[in-house]
Amino acid sequence: MLASRFFWLTLLLLFLALLYLLSPILTPFVLGALLAYLGDPIADRIERMGRSRTFAVIMVFMGFFVGLIFIVLVLLPAVAEQVSRLGERLPEYVVWMKEKAGPTIQKLFAIDLNSVSLESVQAMISENFAQASGVAQSFIGSISGSIGSVITFFTYLFLTPVVTFYLLRDWDLLIGKIDELIPMQYRSITHELMRRCDYVLGGFMRGQLLVMLGLGILYSLGLSFMGLDLAIVIGMISGLVSFVPYLGLIVGMVMAGIMALLQFQDWMHVIGVIVVFSVAQTIESTVLTPKFVGERTGLHPVAVLFSVLAGGQLFGFMGILLALPVTAIINVFLSYFKEHYLNSDVYKDIDEGAYVLPQEQYINHEKTPQNDA
Repeated sequence: MLASRFFWLTLLLLFLALLYLLSPILTPFVLGALLAYLGDPIADRIERMGRSRTFAVIMVFMGFFVGLIFIVLVLLPAVAEQVSRLGERLPEYVVWMKEKAGPTIQKLFAIDLNSVSLESVQAMISENFAQASGVAQSFIGSISGSIGSVITFFTYLFLTPVVTFYLLRDWDLLIGKIDELIPMQYRSITHELMRRCDYVLGGFMRGQLLVMLGLGILYSLGLSFMGLDLAIVIGMISGLVSFVPYLGLIVGMVMAGIMALLQFQDWMHVIGVIVVFSVAQTIESTVLTPKFVGERTGLHPVAVLFSVLAGGQLFGFMGILLALPVTAIINVFLSYFKEHYLNSDVYKDIDEGAYVLPQEQYINHEKTPQNDA
């Protein structure tokens, strides 16, 4: 038994070491596996309607493609237009900050703004945004100078959909093949753990992504209705970071509040920002999360933050992709072992040879009138 455990532990360590060494080239495979996992329930549903698996996979791919086209043709141009408009208005915002908000800032934070040259700040802003308008061209030019980067980029761009297609088409077959390799004595417990993992991952990876997207849309629509610059950018950023409870609300409210104060220079629009985020948060907590996620993740916000940061530090972009799924799986295993521990004889029963403290030692000795006497 000990030798068997040592063998499996050694095998696990070797697998983790190999994963770390191959992490630079695993990104398209990991991304493809995640996309296949996300699309598998949709493909299964289409397949149950009497269609072939290949047809179902093609339909899922068409959905992915339509979403990508929407981002490239609609979302990105709108964001670029808002950023450009912000660059044109920034010098006006600096003037307002200097003349109107400056005295309040000096009083609250004891900062001497008179030493700041308004002309130099305006020149710096104009120069930076002039450079920012050509960021795409500079980026393409820098990439063109590196053949290796170009090859890597197009390799990832080609491999990811190919890996996704084949994994999604053969997903059930692959799961069945893996199931055949599980030893019979461990098959029952493995099925239970995998069922729980799928329940949790389905709640997070599918449900939470829909919640994040829904929040991003709600924030963006509300801020756009107010006429706020960078409404789409702020709304989508707030939605993306909302996988940590209340982080998206706080970040988005601060960003939008500052933007509203600079743009409209009154407090009514700041109150409007608070209303937008409050309404969106209410919809999220009463409609989106109960419908798409429920109580399936069970991940503490600190654990979520740590897993994302640790994954990025250890494995780069691939680590960020895997951080939350791996953390959710670890949480499932810990919960399972905790249940068995709490129901085990080790936790409930006391061994006959164990030493038991005398009962009187558990009694809280309080002074009695006789002792006082």
